[in-house]
Amino acid sequence: MTMPLAWLRWLVTARRHPCAFLLIVQLAGILLYPVMEDTQAGRALFGAFGILVLALALWVVNRSTAVNWIAWSLAIPSVLLSVSAAVFDLPSLGVYAHLLESGLYFYTAGSLIAYMLQDHSVTSDELYAAGATFTLLAWAFAFSFSVCQQWYPGSFTAAVDPTSARSWMELLFLSFSLLSGVGLSDVVPILPQARALVMLEQFAGVMYIAVVVSRLIGLTILKAPPRKAD
Repeated sequence: MTMPLAWLRWLVTARRHPCAFLLIVQLAGILLYPVMEDTQAGRALFGAFGILVLALALWVVNRSTAVNWIAWSLAIPSVLLSVSAAVFDLPSLGVYAHLLESGLYFYTAGSLIAYMLQDHSVTSDELYAAGATFTLLAWAFAFSFSVCQQWYPGSFTAAVDPTSARSWMELLFLSFSLLSGVGLSDVVPILPQARALVMLEQFAGVMYIAVVVSRLIGLTILKAPPRKAD
């Protein structure tokens, strides 16, 4: 039986633009996370979704010039720790899983930035990579915030339930707010360790726009054909 043409086209597109699929899945996660945090089944789905994102991140790294074994050495223990934490109900293992996931996302984002900086022309895949890198950095810092508040309780407060630990969606919202530079978040770092992470993300967001995005815009302008004189 021959493979359907539409399925074949999907596979070809996936091989050409893995960053696009990583970006789509992560943006879909933003819409799905609010309904996955409140129930046990939802938290199990949250874990499975996280493994999917990790797999896509590994796929992206394998397509780049990065060192693959570093990514695998972060991903495999992270998955094992996440599964063990869920099966044996050991939240302490989840902290280290988040720590490793944060490292993997930082490493994947770094590999994509290196990929975008090595070319002298802008392709559609590099535009997808620019979006995927932004979401990877947002996820990486959100996991860092999660580890911080578990190691240092009371690291973050908010307008709603100020004494409670912040949920994953709140930490991801804070991360996107800081990375984009808008600063519109009701989640506030309180302890010095949390404030240090927040300052690092603010710096990362500014530098990402200044170095990576501005370079892509500049290359796009240079590539554009000159306008004819009237």
